[in-house]
Amino acid sequence: MTGLFIFGAGFSVVLLIGFVGFVIVQGFGHMNLDMLSFTSKGLGNMFFNTMYLVVLALAASMVTGIPAGIFLAEYAKKGKLTRWIRMAVETLASLPSIVVGLFGYLAFIVMTGSQWNLFAGSLAVSILTLPLVTSVTEDAIRNLPDSYRQGSLGLGASHWQTIWHVLLPACFPRIMTGLIMAAGRGFGEAAALMFTAGMSTDIDWTNWNLTSPSCPLNPFRPGETLALYIWAMRTEALQPDAIQLASASSAILMVLVVSFSLAARYISWRIDKKIGGNK
Repeated sequence: MTGLFIFGAGFSVVLLIGFVGFVIVQGFGHMNLDMLSFTSKGLGNMFFNTMYLVVLALAASMVTGIPAGIFLAEYAKKGKLTRWIRMAVETLASLPSIVVGLFGYLAFIVMTGSQWNLFAGSLAVSILTLPLVTSVTEDAIRNLPDSYRQGSLGLGASHWQTIWHVLLPACFPRIMTGLIMAAGRGFGEAAALMFTAGMSTDIDWTNWNLTSPSCPLNPFRPGETLALYIWAMRTEALQPDAIQLASASSAILMVLVVSFSLAARYISWRIDKKIGGNK
């Protein structure tokens, strides 16, 4: 059985390395400097749109998911209401992304009378990541030793002070893991963004007026992400270098996801060491 367990773990690592290596080698083999430019012919604008949308989606997920996890772990009592809340969270986690995209289109585009925009796309992605952030936060708080709570309360801290100053910092690494997984969902999402974020990008890097539709930081402008661009290049594109563009986009997206995960885990490790009293 030990050998079987080692084989399973090793196979997962080899599969990940092989998959990442294949995508990166194939993608960078077809890449040139023009593809990396922040122009209408390059991939820089889609790269920025992807990062910007993930940041907006993570902010929305944190604002709603972490408080929901705290409520379920610390305040919710056993009963019908709590069971319904848990069932709602589990149901949200199983929703197909295309259904969430249609809901986002109706709720964030049609009902508001707006056009496709990154903010609507980030809200749609946050619906997909909300159950993950909620569940991870709840489990992280519940799995902390009870001595954390008792020690803080024994020193005269209130329940909320205990949560804010003791419990959340102690389980921050696990919450960060949930956010990394949520970010991965945002990086690779395409179906929900077709109906909300749009399939076009018009960025003027000299225009920093937030109300302008071409301002890079305007969240209410259409924004095509790398995942959407890959899908378009492999299904609808007519240009002769569509396959090369899709491969290059896949490599950039893979490097982006891996880099984000490593950076987030390093930050989590540093904060965990600082909280533990180690420099």
